[in-house]
Amino acid sequence: MNVAEHIVERLHAWGVGRVYGYPGDGIGGVLAALTARIKDTGPGHIDFVQVRHEETAGFAATADVKYGGNPIGCCVVTSGPGALHALNGIYDALLDRVPVVAVLGQTAETAIGSGYYQEVDLASVYKDVGRAYLQTITASSQVNHMVDRACRTALAERRPVVLIIPSDVQEQPAVENPPDKHAFFHTSTVPSTTVQGAAPAEVVKAAELLNSGRKVALLVGAGALGYSDLVEQVADRLGAGAAKALLGKTVLDDRLPWVTGAIGLLGTTASWHLMRHCDTLLIIGSRMPYSEYYPEPGQARAVQIDIDGSQCGLRYPTEINLAGDAGDTLAALLPLLEQHDDDWRTEVAKHKRHWDDYSAERAAAKADPVNPEAVVRGISARLPKDAVVAVDCGTATSWYARDLDLGPTHKGSLAGLLLSMGGGMPYAIAAKMANPDRPLLAMIGDGAMQMNGVNELITVSRYWKRWGNGSFVVLVLNNRDLSYVSWETRGTLGAPPDPEQSSLPDVPYADWAKLLGLDGARIDHPDQIDPVLDAAFAADRPFVIDAVVDADVPLVPPHLTASQVLLTAKAEFSGDPAFFGIVAEGVRETVVSKAKAVLGRHGSSD
Repeated sequence: MNVAEHIVERLHAWGVGRVYGYPGDGIGGVLAALTARIKDTGPGHIDFVQVRHEETAGFAATADVKYGGNPIGCCVVTSGPGALHALNGIYDALLDRVPVVAVLGQTAETAIGSGYYQEVDLASVYKDVGRAYLQTITASSQVNHMVDRACRTALAERRPVVLIIPSDVQEQPAVENPPDKHAFFHTSTVPSTTVQGAAPAEVVKAAELLNSGRKVALLVGAGALGYSDLVEQVADRLGAGAAKALLGKTVLDDRLPWVTGAIGLLGTTASWHLMRHCDTLLIIGSRMPYSEYYPEPGQARAVQIDIDGSQCGLRYPTEINLAGDAGDTLAALLPLLEQHDDDWRTEVAKHKRHWDDYSAERAAAKADPVNPEAVVRGISARLPKDAVVAVDCGTATSWYARDLDLGPTHKGSLAGLLLSMGGGMPYAIAAKMANPDRPLLAMIGDGAMQMNGVNELITVSRYWKRWGNGSFVVLVLNNRDLSYVSWETRGTLGAPPDPEQSSLPDVPYADWAKLLGLDGARIDHPDQIDPVLDAAFAADRPFVIDAVVDADVPLVPPHLTASQVLLTAKAEFSGDPAFFGIVAEGVRETVVSKAKAVLGRHGSSD
């Protein structure tokens, strides 16, 4: 073997079974080494997914792990521009704590420092995102211990790691068994054991605190994925209501009367009331960042469970922090919990019903030409129980959080903390590669679709026939505007959005899909919603829904501050061309109706 072949063999030993990437001469040796593994039909097989852009490779490697594919995600990209393109997707892995190995090509060692083409100081560029482990392989004897330590670190710390390999080093003869002498290492490909449950004495203290509460709230995040039954049993024992962070959306069924849905800026009023009226809080595997949507400091006593103790107490002043696996910790906690009555749950359910009624009212509101929430609620009613869902950043995230009912039988994810536009289609591709026999839904705004989605449909057209289930539904929320940014401009700056900056060209997305041998249809009238959605979920191949929706459907936060209302009103009353369309909405709790009320109290000079 040469060094490149040795690297590939070692990565495979750590469980890397799928690689996302794009060819280039800087990484040519590694890609050549992958060829034999791609052709191997036995246990040595590694799947290679050629994407259209290296940024997709980074996102997809991250998403592959999130959707239950490989234990370690892997992207392989070339030197210079290839590595620079992948950086954004690798940051997704860093922020959402996902184990990924980024294998980067580099200029030949003989040319480094000469100003050679595509020569970039990748160690400096990747220093932050690869903080857990970043090394350049410069000698064949380093392969064993560098690959082993990189993979072990990625799994143990749940972070991305980076291996940089100069092109000439890739072709050197491998040293598979380093000599038994000073400064050489013999290392293991066996992963370290994982953190188990929290210390028993601390679990007892946590149970005592939770038992003392009468209005218990749960905040459930990605750390609780896979432990839905335990979370539900704990909630039932405590008579608790539960809100869900975006990455924990599938932990609990949205249809349960005590599950208030999403929390935070895109959350529900039911979750707002849950947090603002509880006296006890149990946070399970979540780092939801919006501190104003937690209980007020001093209002609630709090316990947090997280596999990483350094992440406890960062968002709310918790009294007890249980560092350990959520499943093991909840299993130890459950027998110690006392049965609470249902009085608090009755109150939580009342707020949940109010939110459900309001959601139906919003979805039925008149829009020009189509209400996006009506489309998403129509999908929710048709979504198969085993569907996997990929979401992009923007208004698509809002409607995903609020209008799409998911539960433990689904898988759903997005770039949670990075919130990067352009991640939705890479996530969808990785989700389908990891779950080829399950139907898929991708929810993508037109801004994000124009970033990566249109090009990555080519990737979908290349690979879809290998999937056991051809169902791959792409909902494009085509409102010809960067509407989330437009609403932020109104709500935070008090200014109407500038069409020259925020408007987008209208692209025939469904027609583009058909050109690629896929299927699709456009919705530009409410009467078309049902037949197009029926066709999409019945299709035997990927289907793009080009939903021409109203950009002016307001993104109303679950709790509006006077400042947000007044700034939005200022934008609307100072020449925003969308003003009359927003007013025509007629929804009881729109931003504008609240703005009028506040202006009436404060006077027009405000």
